[in-house]
Amino acid sequence: MRLPGAGATSIRPQPPVESSRWAWRLGRLFGIEVRVHATFLILLGWVAMSHLMNGQGIAVAAGGVAYVLAVFAIIVLHELGHALTARRFGIATRDITLLPIGGIARLERMPSKPSEELLVAIAGPAVNVVLAMLLFATVVAMGAFEDVARVSLVGGPLLVKLMWTNVAICVFNLIPAFPMDGGRVLRALVAMRTSYVRATDIAAAVGQGVALVFGLVGLFVNPFLVFIALFVWIGAQAEARMAHVHASLAGVLTSQAMVTRFAVVSPDDPLSNVVQLMLKGFQDDVPVVEGERLVGVLGREDVLKAAIAGDVNARVASLMRRDVASVGESDALDVAFLRLQASGRRSIPVVRGDVLVGVLPVENVAYVLHVREHVA
Repeated sequence: MRLPGAGATSIRPQPPVESSRWAWRLGRLFGIEVRVHATFLILLGWVAMSHLMNGQGIAVAAGGVAYVLAVFAIIVLHELGHALTARRFGIATRDITLLPIGGIARLERMPSKPSEELLVAIAGPAVNVVLAMLLFATVVAMGAFEDVARVSLVGGPLLVKLMWTNVAICVFNLIPAFPMDGGRVLRALVAMRTSYVRATDIAAAVGQGVALVFGLVGLFVNPFLVFIALFVWIGAQAEARMAHVHASLAGVLTSQAMVTRFAVVSPDDPLSNVVQLMLKGFQDDVPVVEGERLVGVLGREDVLKAAIAGDVNARVASLMRRDVASVGESDALDVAFLRLQASGRRSIPVVRGDVLVGVLPVENVAYVLHVREHVA
């Protein structure tokens, strides 16, 4: 979802771009963590400097920065519309991250029912409609109705600019092209009459057609449209590919793809034991267990950092990651694959209750996918 000159919004299943290393936590809204990427400061600095270099003064520069901050507050509310609607269908949102190009809300997964996807997709633009109506009512109540027709991104009443910004975000996001909301709305409507994969292919084709139009127009009108065209084209391809992946993995259980022969360590083991295990095998992540109960995971990068620091006598308990994502052995493999991607690791523990019964490596998922797609 892109809005030229006013930021962008996007909803997608996990993982998004893993940006936590360069993103700062702003707080939580409705239990959802909101982050801002460090490069967002570059945008604010650029806006301020642009005004100052044009000789418009500190007050105008501060107004420009305030407008950008207000736009991104609107984008957060847009993403919350998606996230809170998804929550009604049991779908969690990991976080919302603000980037210089807009915002990304990371949903745990996309809704499986077309009617649910339709509601989740339309919720974001609906928030912009409500905000635009409230701003319009405020402007009218202030006796400034004549200002409504004065559309200007530089100067002019702030409330009027924000009203039209909401209108622009709503309209642009409803263009029927992935990964914008309009593409998901189109897919949901088509999926009510045909299969999910077929609906995705149709919506992706429409989106790529839109991308071609944007690209051609951009060559003669605005180069930024070429960037949007590329974004839409890639987004459509990625969405179609993901739909085919999930279709290929449908009907396969995690237990059918997991490995049951793997190394484990206990919290009291020294780091030197883990180093020896990793030197003898190709296991990137080592589950940490107490008895048979999963209590954490120790990754190869964690071991390497500790070894470089000379902490070879440290105990596993002091280095392991306790907030471990896991999947159930009876979970559908496509759902497990999404959770594996969201974890940002190359494998994920498989449990029965809290008892560790296996490990699901990404290579096994790729192998199952290859077999299902190419072997009759």
